[in-house]
Amino acid sequence: MENQYLSGFGNHFSSEAKAGALPADQNSPQKVSHGLYAEQLSGSAFTAPRHHNLFTWLYRIRPSVMHKAFVPMKELTAKTFGKPQHTNPNQMRWNPLPEIKGQDFIEGLRTVCGSGGVDEHRGVYVHLYSFDKSMGTRYFMNADGEMLFVPQAGSVQIKTEVGIIEAEPGEIVVVPRGMKFQVNPIKGRCTGYIGENFGSPFQLPELGPIGANGLAYRRHFQAPKAAFEDLEGKFEVIGKFSGELWSAELTHSPLDVVAWHGNYVAYKYDLRKFNVINTVSFDHPDPSIFTVLTSPSEIPGTANIDFAIFPPRWMVAEHTFRPPYFHRNIMSEYMGLIYGEYDAKTAGGFVPGGGSLHNVYSAHGPDVDAFEKASHAELKPIRLSQTMAFMFESRAAYKVTDYAMGKDFLQSDYQDCWQGFKKHFK
Repeated sequence: MENQYLSGFGNHFSSEAKAGALPADQNSPQKVSHGLYAEQLSGSAFTAPRHHNLFTWLYRIRPSVMHKAFVPMKELTAKTFGKPQHTNPNQMRWNPLPEIKGQDFIEGLRTVCGSGGVDEHRGVYVHLYSFDKSMGTRYFMNADGEMLFVPQAGSVQIKTEVGIIEAEPGEIVVVPRGMKFQVNPIKGRCTGYIGENFGSPFQLPELGPIGANGLAYRRHFQAPKAAFEDLEGKFEVIGKFSGELWSAELTHSPLDVVAWHGNYVAYKYDLRKFNVINTVSFDHPDPSIFTVLTSPSEIPGTANIDFAIFPPRWMVAEHTFRPPYFHRNIMSEYMGLIYGEYDAKTAGGFVPGGGSLHNVYSAHGPDVDAFEKASHAELKPIRLSQTMAFMFESRAAYKVTDYAMGKDFLQSDYQDCWQGFKKHFK
C-alpha cells in the first residue's frame, strides 16, 4: 500500500489527489485546472516574519463561503465546552470519563480545565473525549485554537481538508486553527485528551546544548496526502467561535480539497520515536528534556504551553532518588496517562484516561508507596517499559469547569497519597 503521509515538520508541502490539480506557477491563476477554486487558509498574519508565516493554498471543488448562516448551539456548548471558572490551589485528580454509548466526537467532549482564551491569544484548555459513533455528515471547525489530540484508547480517523490521518494510542495529531475536519472511530470506543492552544502554534523546542540530535526529530512528523470528498446532500459544519458552538448547513462536504500546498497543515507524530535524553551519572535533568512540542510566549524560555511526555526509558542514575522529585513550580501542570503506570504514582489512583492538576506553586511529587520503594531500591540499571504519561505545562494557573468539580469525576481523596510520610529527622 502506498504511504499516505508526507514527512517533515514546518516544511512547505504540496500534494494533489488528481494529476494536474496543482497550478504549475501561480497560486491563484485566472482559471484553476479541473474547474477548481483557489482559496488560501492563513494561520498567521500576512506580515508575520517569514519563519513564522503560516498558510496553505487549497484547490477545492467549491469555495468555503458556500454555507448558510450560522446559528447558535447553546445546549451543545453547555454540555461540551464548559468554561473554566473555578480557581483552586489544591492538587486535583480525576477519574476517566464515564462510558456513554451512541455519541459522536463533538457530543463526547468535556472540558476539564484551562487558562486564557482566544481573545487574549494565550493559554490552553484541556478537554477529554469519549465517543463510539461516526460524525456522518457533521464536520467541525475551531476558530479559537489549534487542537492537539492525544488518543488514550481506540484508534481514530481524522479527516481534514488536507487529507486523512489515522492515529492510535502512542501517537498524537495536531489540527490547525480554522481547518475543517471530522473525527471518527476506526473500531469501538475511543477515549483521549485534547490540548486546545490559543497562543502561538506548536513548534519544536530549541535544542541548545543538546545539539542537532535528540528529542523529537523533524522527519518523524507526518502530514497527510491530499484526499477529497465529492459529496452532495445535507451536511452540517459546527464552528467554535469564542468558546461558543454554532451550526451552519451546507449542500456538500466541506472536505472537497483536491490539491494543496503550504506549511499550515494537520500532522501526526509517533511518541514512541521520541529520543529520550536522560542522566548517565547522577541527579535529575529538568523535566523540560521531555518536551515534544512547545507554544512559546513573549517571555523567552517561558512557554505558553509545553507538551512533554514520560515514555519508556532507562533509569541509570547513581546515588539518586530516581522518580520525579518533590517540587513546587512557577508553571502549572496538567498530567494524563495514556497507558501503563507513572513511576511517581504507584499506589493507584492515577489511571489511564484520568488526569491530575498541580497548579502554579502547588506542591507535588511521588506518593508514599513510590517514595519508599525508590528509597530502598537497588540502584542498578532499570528499564521503565510499557508506560506513557504526558503533561500540558503552562505558565498560567488553570481554572476548572463545573463538570470537573463533579463528585463522581473528581477524586476527593487525592491528598491522602501524601499523608503517610514519616518523620525521620533526628
